[in-house]
Amino acid sequence: MLRHALHRLLLAVPVMFGVILIGFLLMQVVPTDPATVRAGPTATPDVIAAIRADLGLDEPLHVQFGLYMWRLLQGDLGASIINNVPVSQELAATIGPTLELMAASLVWSIPLGILMGTLAGYWRGSVIDRLIMALSVAGVSVPVFFLGLVLIWFVGFQWQLLPFTGRGGPLWTMDGIRSIILPAVTLGGVFVGPVARMTRTAVLDVLSADHVRTARAKGLTERLVVLRHALRNALVPVVTLIGLQIGFLLGGAVVTETVFSWPGVGRLAVGAILSSDFPMAQGTIIVLSLGFIVVNLTVDMLYAALDPRVRGA
Repeated sequence: MLRHALHRLLLAVPVMFGVILIGFLLMQVVPTDPATVRAGPTATPDVIAAIRADLGLDEPLHVQFGLYMWRLLQGDLGASIINNVPVSQELAATIGPTLELMAASLVWSIPLGILMGTLAGYWRGSVIDRLIMALSVAGVSVPVFFLGLVLIWFVGFQWQLLPFTGRGGPLWTMDGIRSIILPAVTLGGVFVGPVARMTRTAVLDVLSADHVRTARAKGLTERLVVLRHALRNALVPVVTLIGLQIGFLLGGAVVTETVFSWPGVGRLAVGAILSSDFPMAQGTIIVLSLGFIVVNLTVDMLYAALDPRVRGA
């Protein structure tokens, strides 16, 4: 297991380097000049040139990237062009709300998706199966922003049951729980469908396996057969899908945080891009990409724990 973990960790290093390089190059092709943004619209050319020299923008591109990598290795993400606040400080203040939102969306969507998929697979072809699959397809088809706007309009505005703007506080407070319900339902709503469909397919494959027929022949109850012998083996591909979907959930978090004015990394990224705050945008790209890599490494470890055959791969 340790060898497998180290192997996956080493493979993540070039991936992260590629993300940093692509993010750096993307910021270079943006037509806006960071020195002009920091200097302001009324600045003279001399002032803009001095700011370009201070930021190192007058150096060749490879020198700029080398200096940027050197600062990253020292833990320096730079400072915001807009408010001159360290990027790491802004990210530290927004990572917590983003993690809260993702945890709140996963804590209900994963169990619900597995339950729906298991019921649909066990009662294949029944009304329950067709209803669950219809809901799954609808959940996959509905865009995140549309679901969020519908919830805001009805639950927040028309019925005034829950707040729909900002973060009310930490999750251990009642205001925090009330304020996170709508964003968590929006973000997790697009997660239930894929998990349910994959669970249904995996359960159907496992229910026809020899070990399940043997368990039934031994006289075990259907509950034990499904939970202990069928569902446990069916979770291997489901865990893989969950890991991939959690990675894509980071992209959905950007939209959700923007719609609900949630003070997370995604909303910070959108604001940085719109205001041409390049150091802040690069920092958010690194954090979101690092989160995606960490999720995939975690999934690899869970996959190896569920299926020992992949440990030697």
